[in-house]
Amino acid sequence: MATAQELRELQVEELDGRAKELKRSIFDLKAKHNTGVLDSTAELGNTRRDIARALTVKREKELGITRAQKAAATGKE
Repeated sequence: MATAQELRELQVEELDGRAKELKRSIFDLKAKHNTGVLDSTAELGNTRRDIARALTVKREKELGITRAQKAAATGKE
C-alpha cells in the first residue's frame, strides 16, 4: 500500500499503470474469494482504497492541484 504522499512523487503515466495493476489484483482477489481461497476479505477493501487513492492523485496532477491549494480550499493549513 502506498501513501498519497508517495503517489504524488510518481508521474501520471506511472499512476495510471499502478491503477491498472491494482484493478487486475482486485480481479484476482475476487476469484480467490469466490473459490474460498482468500484468507482475508479486508484485502479487497484495501485494494479498492489504493485504486481510489491512485486515481485521486492522478486527477489532482491533471488539474494542477497542489497541497497548498487544497488546504486553502478546505480552510486547513
